[in-house]
Amino acid sequence: MSAPGSRRLAACLLLALVSLACASPVGVRTGNPREIQRYLTRSALTDDHASDFTQNELRRYDLLQTYEDQPIVALANLHGAARAEGFPPQALFALAELSYLHAERTKSQSDFAAALIYAWALLFPETGATPLDTLDPRARIAADLYNRALTSAFKRTKGGLVALKNRSDFDLGLPFGRISVGIRADSFQLADYEYHDLRPVTELQVSGLRNRYRHPGIGSPLGARARPLPGVTPVVRLDPTDLVPLTAVVVIDRPIEGLTSGRVEGRFELFTSLDSLWFENAEGRLIALESEPSAALAASLAESRFWKSELQIFLGNAIGVRKKSELHSIRPYLKGRIPIVFVHGTASSSARWADMINDLLADARLRERYAYWTFTYDSGNPIAYSALQLRKALEKTVARGDPDGSDPCLQDMVVLGHSQGGLLTKLTAIDSGDRFWTTISSMPFDELKLEPEARQLLRETLFVEPLPFVTEVMFLATPHRGSYLAGPQIVRRLAERFVRLPSDLVRVGTDLVTLLPTGSAGLTFNRIPTSIDNMSPGNPFIQTLAEIPVSPRIKSHSIISVIDVAEDRKSADDGVVKYQSAHLEGVDSEHVVQSPHSGMQAAPQTIEEVRRILLAHSAASSCPLPAPSATHLRSVSKP
Repeated sequence: MSAPGSRRLAACLLLALVSLACASPVGVRTGNPREIQRYLTRSALTDDHASDFTQNELRRYDLLQTYEDQPIVALANLHGAARAEGFPPQALFALAELSYLHAERTKSQSDFAAALIYAWALLFPETGATPLDTLDPRARIAADLYNRALTSAFKRTKGGLVALKNRSDFDLGLPFGRISVGIRADSFQLADYEYHDLRPVTELQVSGLRNRYRHPGIGSPLGARARPLPGVTPVVRLDPTDLVPLTAVVVIDRPIEGLTSGRVEGRFELFTSLDSLWFENAEGRLIALESEPSAALAASLAESRFWKSELQIFLGNAIGVRKKSELHSIRPYLKGRIPIVFVHGTASSSARWADMINDLLADARLRERYAYWTFTYDSGNPIAYSALQLRKALEKTVARGDPDGSDPCLQDMVVLGHSQGGLLTKLTAIDSGDRFWTTISSMPFDELKLEPEARQLLRETLFVEPLPFVTEVMFLATPHRGSYLAGPQIVRRLAERFVRLPSDLVRVGTDLVTLLPTGSAGLTFNRIPTSIDNMSPGNPFIQTLAEIPVSPRIKSHSIISVIDVAEDRKSADDGVVKYQSAHLEGVDSEHVVQSPHSGMQAAPQTIEEVRRILLAHSAASSCPLPAPSATHLRSVSKP
């Protein structure tokens, strides 16, 4: 190579070396904002790797690779370094996240417990220490680490149940010492009920409910079955198969002191999630409780027989199934709440109210204002008979809760019913006189020669007075003038063939066939009608009921469903009930929603109209507003 060529080559090599020497090892580029956000917000809760906050702490002590190779060693070294510095917040966060990440891999109960202790110490330091700023993302991550770690630390491997019941304490070894959790004997007794069969619900995937509601805070959301304490007769019973939403918390006393000494003391506390939204710790700090009421509701419905038994119950004894008429509450009754009673329709069940109840309970203005009750009945029975069962159930319940009639809350009841349930609802709010009886016979009722029990049943069924404690009613897709689907003779013949009536009604019917060969309307009385007979547009019962107005002291509202809201009201229907049948003169409000008949209770427009009516009812009610300290807050004192 010539000398000039050698010089050019040397110059190029020198220029390349200079360029490399000047290149910066640090660079930036514009990336996808969502990818960057996912990177910045990743944590042990969403990824197999710890957050940047924690990795920075590991790098500080040159423990990043050690954690990958020997996590136990890295955790011990980090705990020791943090202890020497008085457990600063950044170290507590890293220890909580790394302990949880390690526990997820090993399923170690001890490491889950360590994670919850570190997280609690970060969130609720001793008096005088400064907690994390509310906008610090580590605060929410630490709360979720605590909640998940608590669930896993006390969860049985089989059945997903919480392994705390029937214990006076819970003592567990930790990587740095031991934790002792005190459990009071009455920890599982709340509001006259004992809770058992506790199971975590936060890990459940919920389907079928329109919305899933969560109240963010501290604690492990649970569902539990409830049974009354010995000697206690509840005002209104809970279904023993339902899961009541609860929240479990392990309160750590003096967490930094416990981390320093290696002996951590804690206390188990259980809260009813729908009644307690916060609790006050020993230092007087208000702490929000984590709750998952929608998940508990969905778990109850998934395990119930509602869906399978709706048609079976309608057919009654024809297939060997008989459902007792019952009033249930979805949570323990507390004095100071206004009852709202949901009544389902034909061949249906209380489960059909799930979306509406779920949405209303999520509204802070309504959750503590109302007691949510459901009425279940055999919808194949005569409507007047089912309405009698409803009235009796309500009267007995109110008598238990308010024997002297002085409670302004129990005396301000709201009842709403869908389809046939709306007809039962109307029969809580009218004065029928003898109108129903005169459709059967022109003979004065007092001249009827019946056995005393039969006479009493007939009188209570056909001579109706408004319940004194019902102040407002709602009719949802209610066939006040009958349903055209119940009109065809073949439908009524099938109902007559397959629906089996209660024995007391059958006996009364047999007596009436003998005593009343011809009714006042010229009809031959040969059997007790079914609910399908009652809802036939030409049936004397439905025609008479449509003519009787709601008591003027009771407010009434109609929510009517139609398939096409643009259709002429004269011909509009929802596939089961025509608008003209659902329309009722004299109501305080009428609202039309676009929805088919079945499932209109879950339609957003329906729920919003019910919400509007309840908010107006609440504002006008003489029932005192609940005090926040009594309904949302529970104090947790030191032992």
